[in-house]
Order: sequence, then structure tokens, then C-alpha cells
Amino acid sequence: METLKVRDIKDVEEVVRAAVASEQPLEIIGHGSKRAIGHPMATNAVLDVSVLNAVTSYEPNELIISVQAGAPLADVQSMIDAKNQQFAFEPMDTSVLLGGAGAGTIGGMIGVGLAGPRRIKAGGARDHLLGAHAVSGFGDSFKTGGRVVKNVTGYDLCKLLTGSWGTLAVMTEVTLKVMPKPEAERTLLLRGLDDVTANKAMTAALGSPFDVSGAAHLPLQAVQAGAEAFAGFAGQPVTLVRLEGIAASAAHRAASLSQTLSSFGTVDRLEDDASAALWRALRDVEPFAAKGARGTWPVWRIVCPPAAGGGLGAALTRETGAEVIYDWGGGLIWAALPPGTDAQAVAVRSQVAAIGGHATLIRASEDVRRSVDVFQPQAAGLAALGERVRASFDPRSILNRGRMTRGGAK
Repeated sequence: METLKVRDIKDVEEVVRAAVASEQPLEIIGHGSKRAIGHPMATNAVLDVSVLNAVTSYEPNELIISVQAGAPLADVQSMIDAKNQQFAFEPMDTSVLLGGAGAGTIGGMIGVGLAGPRRIKAGGARDHLLGAHAVSGFGDSFKTGGRVVKNVTGYDLCKLLTGSWGTLAVMTEVTLKVMPKPEAERTLLLRGLDDVTANKAMTAALGSPFDVSGAAHLPLQAVQAGAEAFAGFAGQPVTLVRLEGIAASAAHRAASLSQTLSSFGTVDRLEDDASAALWRALRDVEPFAAKGARGTWPVWRIVCPPAAGGGLGAALTRETGAEVIYDWGGGLIWAALPPGTDAQAVAVRSQVAAIGGHATLIRASEDVRRSVDVFQPQAAGLAALGERVRASFDPRSILNRGRMTRGGAK
């Protein structure tokens, strides 16, 4: 397969137009860290945008950064960290689950739109994307959004590009909000709760006035999976609630919330660096890491109504032998299932559909990803609408053909 490394936006336009003229699809990559997510693609060439890696503008005082899509995410995070700032939605490093090195690129971060534990407070990737430059499947450059929200007029195409997995356009530059890092961090720990009781505890914490920025639960199997960050919890399930802010506020809210949660059991506390290490491990789903004991198991990412999360996770564990991790107060479930020919897709999707959720197969072998729907199947009307949107950007299906739809290759 031919790899086409572009030097600038004009190169991107020319490569896409040539692909349209020859009706030959392109796979779009930065570092390729997420190539193993989605259906295997029917492409004959790779469009590599990793050379487009410059930070074009960073204004810490204005909390805005503009950066080309091929810029390494880790480098950009280091840059803003030096100014005590962060991407508040906590972008996931998929290389922990999938294997390989590095967290990928800024363009990949937006293309997949996978937010971490702070999603419940800060919103998702799309809520932090102010503007973008991209090249459509026609080979034409376009710009959407602006450097500040009030300058955004017309259609908010940023929302479409986020989570489009490279099927609408080739992003070349994005403008993002950054946020100050909190001065202090406190995590409250409850040990020994079952899934449903932990779900109730997280719901109580999120319903409190104490501005919770993370709520997660690790059942016993996840604690014992070998992730270093959870080594001190061996032998007991653990429920985690995070609070952030200035030191005095975080300490006061932690003390008050501890009283609220005391009816569920003894509340312990972790602070700052020790707390941050736990949430990084949760963000990247370290108990199911590629190098761990469950490194070959298929992994599903399930989004559901938070109040139903505990029951769903318990049902999956009982019926499929899954091991699960709860985030977003029960609204996000990571499920690792014993290997099989179809990643137990029928069982997973039937359980998820019963409570109005949706499931994405994040890790599986190529053969499995050819045989099952990786992304949640949509109702006919919604699928038709999505196809019309995609065709308006890329009518020849040149970009990442077949990645999101089984049998979508032409």
C-alpha cells in the first residue's frame, strides 16, 4: 500500500483530488495509533498528515490554542502543562488498550472524540473545539468555526467533524479551548461495594452540590487485573469520587461529601498526585491494557443512562463472563469479554438496547471487526440522514471508506 506524506494543505487537496479522479479511496492517518478501531477499510493508499505538526498559535491568557492536525498530542499537552493548563475533557490515550507507543495526534483526538472521566463536568471533545480547517472529499479546503465562540456563524460543522473518524474530511488545523489546571485534587474512596450499590453511591455524589468531576467504580476483577495504579486495592472493589479546585474549596467539599457518602461505608481519601495517577489509569482503561492479563480480550465501550449502569454491568458479567469498569457515574461502561468469534456482540447489544444505550467495539481482532458491527447500528431513518451528511462532504466515499459501516466498502 502506497503512503503519501503531505507537506502542506495544498498537498492534501491535490492528493484527495487525484484520489477522486481515479476513484481510489484513501486511509487518513497521523501516527496510526487508532488504526485498529473500526471496520477494516477498503483503501489503496495512505494519506499521512503527520508532517502537519506545527502549533500555529497559543495564547495562554486567552485560553486558546491553534495547532495543525498532525501534531503529537503528548507534545501539545506538555506545552500547555508548562502553562498550568489542560484539555479539560481528558482525551484518552488509546495506545494503552490497543498497544503501540504514543497518544497519537491532535487530529486523531478530535476525529475519535473519546473523552475521559471529566466528561461529566467539562463536556466532550466537541465542546472544546472552536474551529477547524479541513479538506473535503471533493478536494476543497474549508473552514468552520472561529477563535472564539461568538464568532461562530452558520452551521456548526465542528460538531460533525468531532467523532467522524475521518470519514467526512481531512482535518489540517484545529483551534481548541484550554482550561486552567485545578490547584488541588481530592478523591474519596469507598471499598467493598457491589455494582448496584456503587451506582447508588455515585448517583448520590453527582446529585450533591459539591461539584464532582469524576465518579467511577472498579469491581473486584478490575482491581485484580494488574494495573499498577490499583495495586493497593487488591482484594476489594473500589468506588472513586473526585473533587477539584482551589485547595481550600476541594478540602471543604471533600469533607462535606464524605459525610454524605458515609452511609455507604467508610470513606478514605487520596490527594493530588496519588489521586491524579488513579484517574489517568481509569481514563486509559489500564486494567484491560494490551500488555496485561486481559490484553487479548475484546473490549466494548458502552454509554447508557447512568442510573442503569450498575444493573447493566452486573448482567453482562453474569451472562457473558465480562469484566467491567464503570465511569461517568455509571454512564460509561468498559467491558472486556472472553474472546470469541463475534466478541459476543449479540448479547452485548441486546442488553444495551434494553436500557436505551449504545455500544462501540474498541478492541478486537481484524476478523471479528469484519464480521460484526463495530459502531452502534442506527435506525433506518437516522442512518439515511447520516449517509446524506457524509455524501455532502465525500460523495465518492474516498476518505476512510468502510471504517464506520460494515459492508460500507464500495
